[in-house]
Amino acid sequence: MAFVDEITLKLKAGDGGDGVVRWLHEKGKEFSGAAGGNGGEGGDVYAVAVRDLSRLAAYRHSSSVSAERGADGQSKGKHGANGKDADAEIPVGSVVTVLEGARRGRVYELLKDGERLKILLGGRGGLGNKYFKGSRNTRPMQFTKGKEGEEARVKIELRMIADAGLIGLPNAGKSSLLNALTASRAKVGAYQFTTLEPNLGELYGYILADIPGLIEGASEGKGLGHKFLRHIARTKLLVHCISLEQTDILNARETVRRELVAHSAEMENKKEIVVLTKSDLSSAKQIKEIVGEFRARGTPTYAISVLEHKSISAFSKELVKLLKTL
Repeated sequence: MAFVDEITLKLKAGDGGDGVVRWLHEKGKEFSGAAGGNGGEGGDVYAVAVRDLSRLAAYRHSSSVSAERGADGQSKGKHGANGKDADAEIPVGSVVTVLEGARRGRVYELLKDGERLKILLGGRGGLGNKYFKGSRNTRPMQFTKGKEGEEARVKIELRMIADAGLIGLPNAGKSSLLNALTASRAKVGAYQFTTLEPNLGELYGYILADIPGLIEGASEGKGLGHKFLRHIARTKLLVHCISLEQTDILNARETVRRELVAHSAEMENKKEIVVLTKSDLSSAKQIKEIVGEFRARGTPTYAISVLEHKSISAFSKELVKLLKTL
């Protein structure tokens, strides 16, 4: 199923059931008293957080969620059944913005698995004629219809929650590193934009996210990475992957940094480390010089090769140690 990280949904809470006019039918006493019950309440609409990043894709062909209408009242004073609530399942980390209709302008965030928030209220049930019976109105003909349930059009944006986000230019080795550190099977290829959607992996209980490659101008909509900039906002740590194949290592870092800050000024102060990938392609002297330049700027820097188990193992331990402090 294709990855979808933003979608618009129509939500409709259930209408209330109608109250009814009914009469008691007893032997020898037809129409002996008012007995019309009230209508049932319309179902509410909830947003429910689930651990499924692909969940929004299910709404591409069915972009509406509706709760049930309440049942009409019954005879002998029985109330109609309440309508069933409806759940709009969305990935953990999603932001729900009400664009139109009831509660317009409201913003809801779902940050925990299983979290359930009421978005729309169902309509109240109507009143049957039994409700209107009194000493001065012994044979009431009044009843009311159920109220309409709330409606709204909402935008749902997925903003992933990960402990560390792997960022960098296209073909920087992010997916290969994710695969080496975790049991992930992210697609790897020797060409740009191999990663078309974020990939996740788990490292000793910590979630790592491979964010599709950013290029210069990404914050303005260029390339593919701009679609996924929002996913970096909630990561605790930025793992900036830079391939040692780059002719200008420092500029490669600054290119991505500019796009992050252009997207959100908060990115400037987010904790970041640099990982120099494909270290097997450079000399030890060259790597030492580059690492020294980054560390002189106050940025923790590591050199790794996915072909060398020793370097991956050492970096894995350092990464876990760092994540424990955040």
